[in-house]
Amino acid sequence: MFTRSKIAAAVVFSASLIVFAPSPASAVTKTKVRALSPSELRSAQRLLIEMGYPSGPMGIMTFQKWEGRKVSSRLTRANYEAIMNATAPEAKDADYGHVEVDLDRQVLLLIGDDGSVKRILPVSTGSGRRYNEKGMKGLAYTPRGRFKIYNKLSGWRKSPLGLLYYPNYFSDGLAIHGNPSVPHSPQSHGCIRVPMSAARDISRSVQIGTIVLIYDKESFVSAKDWANAHN
Repeated sequence: MFTRSKIAAAVVFSASLIVFAPSPASAVTKTKVRALSPSELRSAQRLLIEMGYPSGPMGIMTFQKWEGRKVSSRLTRANYEAIMNATAPEAKDADYGHVEVDLDRQVLLLIGDDGSVKRILPVSTGSGRRYNEKGMKGLAYTPRGRFKIYNKLSGWRKSPLGLLYYPNYFSDGLAIHGNPSVPHSPQSHGCIRVPMSAARDISRSVQIGTIVLIYDKESFVSAKDWANAHN
């Protein structure tokens, strides 16, 4: 039978266990991650460029988007290992020059005449939300399907919803164009935004008549018959 003094002693003893017992976190020794060496940084950058990615943080971020990794633009040890073991992006449609826009990954691929990926860039496409701005209403939607560039302009172009830099039009006023803001997620009114630093080069590479494929995981449509008919 417990007396009051025994109960009090048990409570004190239990409290001492709570205070002095080591926590699981303190008992685990964390492994320190080795910092990347200058040669490893150069190797990663060189390999990204060889695979068609941009240089610098933009290339790391685009790689992360393509590979489905957390987007941070930081070259961590984990990202370095992933880059060194990665294969170059491949086109959905091969054997002819065109542009592909992967809406799920939010990237643009510039495909050469031999079917290889020449460049891959981050983009921001239609947000999918309704907008009411500057006297215009609509749904911020980037259409899926196959299109052709039907017009293009150099420099800045003023549109009803804002400025477009080196726009390449593919459908009803929607264009692939440079913009100072290219978020990681879909945020445009429907156009395909590319980084300002790449807009002129993309415009030079994309001619009127160039096929543009825009797709997500459920909507891919090949345009090989278009390409064969053109040839």
